[in-house]
Amino acid sequence: QVQLVESGGGLVQAGGSLRLSCAASGRTFNIYTMAWFRQAPGKEREFVASISGNTGRTYYADSVKGRFTISRDNAKNTGYLQIDSLKPEDTAAYYCAVGRGSFLQTKPALYDYWGQGTQVTVSS
Repeated sequence: QVQLVESGGGLVQAGGSLRLSCAASGRTFNIYTMAWFRQAPGKEREFVASISGNTGRTYYADSVKGRFTISRDNAKNTGYLQIDSLKPEDTAAYYCAVGRGSFLQTKPALYDYWGQGTQVTVSS
């Protein structure tokens, strides 16, 4: 069992930056692929980025490449999502998730544990 708690969301102007954090419980954080998803009102949850457990290989949705950076610190059991050049269309609830599969998987159903989400709102 892994518990995840996101933080770092907020209200920011377009062009600004945020750093989201995902704190994980347990001693086996490093064996899990970690991912970030987001969900805007009335829309399906969509994949944003993922990172493998130990090697740190990353994968991004095309819509966020060059603006979002995923990272993790296994010693701290924490993952991060740095979001730069924010746009109003980035407004959504952001969720972190972990799973035992490949870092290339983008379907929410393939991830086993989820946080409660943190809201990001970007004003124009």
